[in-house]
Amino acid sequence: MLAPQSSLTLRHYGPSHSSHAHEHFQVLLSLDGVLELEVQGRGHRIAAGQGCVIAPGEHHDFESREGARCLVLDTPHAGWARCAYDPAHSAQALALGNYLAHALQQRGNLAQHYGPALLLEAWQPLPQLPAPARYQRPIHWEQLATWTQQRLHEPLSVAQLAAQVFLSPTQFATRCRRETGLSVMQWLRRQRLALALQLRRRGMSVADTALHCGYNSPSALTAALRRQSGESAQ
Repeated sequence: MLAPQSSLTLRHYGPSHSSHAHEHFQVLLSLDGVLELEVQGRGHRIAAGQGCVIAPGEHHDFESREGARCLVLDTPHAGWARCAYDPAHSAQALALGNYLAHALQQRGNLAQHYGPALLLEAWQPLPQLPAPARYQRPIHWEQLATWTQQRLHEPLSVAQLAAQVFLSPTQFATRCRRETGLSVMQWLRRQRLALALQLRRRGMSVADTALHCGYNSPSALTAALRRQSGESAQ
């Protein structure tokens, strides 16, 4: 809640009077008409829904050739030092300003009591919420491994693997690296070797295993099995 010294008034502006300054913040919200301001030598023009925050000690002058109606808040609240000239949410501020103006004309004490805090809230930007986590369809790696091992005798591409999990090749390659720690080709070689080991344990010949698992030759399979044995022994 703002300090009790805060004062909310509805004012009409016309011709310029004289430059002056205050020891407190003065906040103006234009409800209709256009108000020309000069604050510390800088010109400002505020129309309906726009505003101005004048800091303590800043000399300013007002003028409106056609007349302007503004909601004016005089307040010592330090929170206004962090606010920009214009309200962060113009449409909401204008709607709030019109409501408060009507309540003030009805001598509503609640408008005077809560209005300053509501204006400060309308002036400040809403906190940035974290972006919602994007849903990602899970990849069932075991199911994909089963599908892959059934087709290792065929040439398999990254695109074919990606299509099985409804991803683009690029997305699949990224997910594969992130979720398995392997590139797609490394993962594919692992599936080929895993199936080859199973078939050899079942007694299938090296030549038939190489053909079934997609190796270019029996010697290529033998070399892969030797590397696997060496790595397992380390």
